[in-house]
Amino acid sequence: MRVLAVCLVLFAQSLLAAAAQQKDPTDQTATASCDFADGLEVSVEYNNSAMGDKDQPRNGKVWLPAGSPLTLFTQVPLILNHVELAVGAYSVYVIPNKKEWTLIVSKNVTSPKTYDEKQDLVRAPMEIGGVDSPPKKLQVSFAHTAPKVCSIRLYYEKTGAFAEFNEK
Repeated sequence: MRVLAVCLVLFAQSLLAAAAQQKDPTDQTATASCDFADGLEVSVEYNNSAMGDKDQPRNGKVWLPAGSPLTLFTQVPLILNHVELAVGAYSVYVIPNKKEWTLIVSKNVTSPKTYDEKQDLVRAPMEIGGVDSPPKKLQVSFAHTAPKVCSIRLYYEKTGAFAEFNEK
């Protein structure tokens, strides 16, 4: 069963990669990824185009950067805030606040431009800190902080927010 799930994820990622090669050259899709010690990967695809006023983060409100959520792909079961996420694809949203941010992983990937709280699988607090060189657009990266830990890092304006995905 696990082998089938990994094969399906790999197939989906290859389809996305093929589609990415055919995208409009003005498309602003970016990808960040992290390899665990066993070679399996977690990655995020996101829109890093410039944001208009309606796309700006608002304290306490679900944020869709540049009008769409991040898309998380995992080749391995993950643990986020004590909740297991199976191999597959998910939508990721963020709720920014002055003192903390919240990372939301949703099972809804079919209609990603609309947020439905009923589709949430897990919410995780994110550590935040200041950024010395603030980016003008959202930047997402991962840090491989331990053999079975990949920390997602979101940078926007003067804030950096971090949460850890642990390989099961």
